[in-house]
Amino acid sequence: MSYYLKFSFSVFLLLLATKSIAQDKTLKKTDSLYREDQFFIGATYNLLSSVPEDVNTRGFSGGIQFGYLRDMPINKRRNVALAIGAALSFDRYGQTLFIGETDTETSVFTILGDDIDYDTNRFSMATVEAPVEFRWRTSTSEVYKFWRVHAGFRVGYTYWYRSTFKQANNDIFQTDIPEFERLRLGATLSFGYNTFNFFAYYSINPFFKNAVTTNGQSVEFKTIKIGLIFYIL
Repeated sequence: MSYYLKFSFSVFLLLLATKSIAQDKTLKKTDSLYREDQFFIGATYNLLSSVPEDVNTRGFSGGIQFGYLRDMPINKRRNVALAIGAALSFDRYGQTLFIGETDTETSVFTILGDDIDYDTNRFSMATVEAPVEFRWRTSTSEVYKFWRVHAGFRVGYTYWYRSTFKQANNDIFQTDIPEFERLRLGATLSFGYNTFNFFAYYSINPFFKNAVTTNGQSVEFKTIKIGLIFYIL
């Protein structure tokens, strides 16, 4: 995940450097043309829900995201709007559910107990998303420090995923899991003041379909992501 963080931090610095230029251009617009088109970048801590009994978080679970939203005001004051855009998110979930396969390529989901010694067990994924938001803010064409509340949903497609298990002299990487749902649906909420804002995401559909652990428990997995999101004009 470190290379994702380095790349996203570089993107954040680039967008921050262009912020003052974008603001100068916005000041020249009339109120009738004012909108909040924005780049964004964010970091989250990822929680898992709807997991089998005895499955716990272990190791780093977090994510990064960045993208762009096109603002479409729907009232005369232009402080209420709809927005659509495009985004990329990279997420990692450290937990105690091993995902592998048998010699016949049948998926295996096994809960890792305390008696099993291993270094790493995680599930990583990269998703392209289409966010849609309903927006309210206290800004104007000349005021850039303002309160905002954005509520919406995201439709995503996970184009890459991998389950990683590492122990002494044994590394297992699983990149073909038939039970995994690539289509991702989630509800989002962000709110805050100026550049820094709180962000929350709740996955509507589970990660896996028709998946069962070796002891007969249903494997679904949903995620709740909480963190910070930074908007840059």
